[in-house]
Amino acid sequence: MESEARGQWGSRIGFVLAAIGSAVGLGNIWRFPYLTYKNGGGAFLIPYLIAVLTVGIPLIMLEVSLGHKSQGSAPVAFSKADKRFSWLGWWQPLNSLVILVYYSVIIGWALNYIVFSFTQAWGSDTNSFFYKSFLGITSGPFDIGGFRWPIFIAMTVIWFLNWFIVYSGVQSGIERANKIMMPLLFLMMLVLMIRGVTLPGAAVGLEQYLHPDFSKILNAQVWIDAFGQAFFSLSVAMGVYCAYGSYLPRKSDITNNAFITGFADTGFAFLSGLAVFSILGFMSTQSGVPFTEVVTQSIGLAFVAFPQGIGMMPVVPWLFGLLFFGCLLFGGLTSSISMVESFSAGIIDKTGYNRKAVVTWTCFLGWLVSMVFATGAGLYILDIVDHFINAYGVVLAGLAEAVAIGWFLGPEKLRQHFNAISDFRIGPWWDFLIKYWAPLIMIVMGLVNFAAEIQKPYEGYPFLALFLLGWLVVALVLVVAFLLTKMKPKGSVTTSKGGV
Repeated sequence: MESEARGQWGSRIGFVLAAIGSAVGLGNIWRFPYLTYKNGGGAFLIPYLIAVLTVGIPLIMLEVSLGHKSQGSAPVAFSKADKRFSWLGWWQPLNSLVILVYYSVIIGWALNYIVFSFTQAWGSDTNSFFYKSFLGITSGPFDIGGFRWPIFIAMTVIWFLNWFIVYSGVQSGIERANKIMMPLLFLMMLVLMIRGVTLPGAAVGLEQYLHPDFSKILNAQVWIDAFGQAFFSLSVAMGVYCAYGSYLPRKSDITNNAFITGFADTGFAFLSGLAVFSILGFMSTQSGVPFTEVVTQSIGLAFVAFPQGIGMMPVVPWLFGLLFFGCLLFGGLTSSISMVESFSAGIIDKTGYNRKAVVTWTCFLGWLVSMVFATGAGLYILDIVDHFINAYGVVLAGLAEAVAIGWFLGPEKLRQHFNAISDFRIGPWWDFLIKYWAPLIMIVMGLVNFAAEIQKPYEGYPFLALFLLGWLVVALVLVVAFLLTKMKPKGSVTTSKGGV
């Protein structure tokens, strides 16, 4: 039984694993390794670690302490701090909800591929199998095509797991699930890495992954990639840490927990790169294909290149399929349940509605919307929505958060709060990072993204598709955030102006 009516973590390790689970996701496995390879190998770790230390971890500290101080999720926390920023408290969880409706489908793909691994159903042409046989991809985002039933069924299973875990509560659901899945996730990736580095040709891949090219870190785009990856990988500005922080006991070491979360996420991403690139090196050696033709990023790496590598394994190839896609499954699930909680906690805290009812309706409506991603046009729609909600929705919400705390509410007040309950004290440099450095970085990221948008339509999609599925979605989320501020609170919410 949970120790408080609104829920509370049963142990420090429960919170830490849940926070790491929210941060560790699909991008650690398929995006970080490729960015490292593309942006100077081992040299890329310099800008990436700077990004984690100067933006990622400081924002985690901000969000956890804001939730902890207010004892409320993002909508309550920002409303208590200053009612003028109530909309921001809704904007972040709503962005999470949008991401969740397509993220659950990608996790469903991983579940399908776990089943495919036992017989290597993808055959020799993994590219054709994934895009044509499995996704049934159509001609464009407006050519919906039919339902892909294996995807629909797997997606439904993922939504059921999300519902069941969050429905069960903070301790009995989220904490218990992360205590099971996170150790298994790290263990599976460790096994995959050990096997990968012992394969013939692994050194070829590891050389490509780790060989430092320090000249590349003079390129501004490398730094933008580093900060972008750190920002998105750590799940900041999505309302998750605010909700999770609100379940911490009054005496909690926020500073240490934030650093542990940031470094664990980075460590897992690095470990994933060792596993992925050693196997890509093996593939290149075995097939005689140049490494540059083997390596790819994102969805192509996970569902085209890796299945091909699994088929080349000398013994029990199905086991390595099970390990790799099991990592995608667990990494995706621990992130998706945090997104369900981020939005559900806001509704529960603001209205006083029953957790079970709120979580059920959130998951049911999310499942209904997710159906569009289980069609032949699903990948196109997913790609556009993902690009715009991350490049603009999440980045701008993060910028608004840093500006609100840094310039209006006072970062020093939050710093005094977490310093009073943490093992080591943070100095005024944290205030500088929140007030000046983080906003500057997010402004640059937003401007670079927008400049690229102006120069060339994203991935060559039609303007109407980019407008309806991209810009309009971002705008509607913000409009809904403002509308939700009109929601009648369950009780009087004490607000202040100019302080937290």
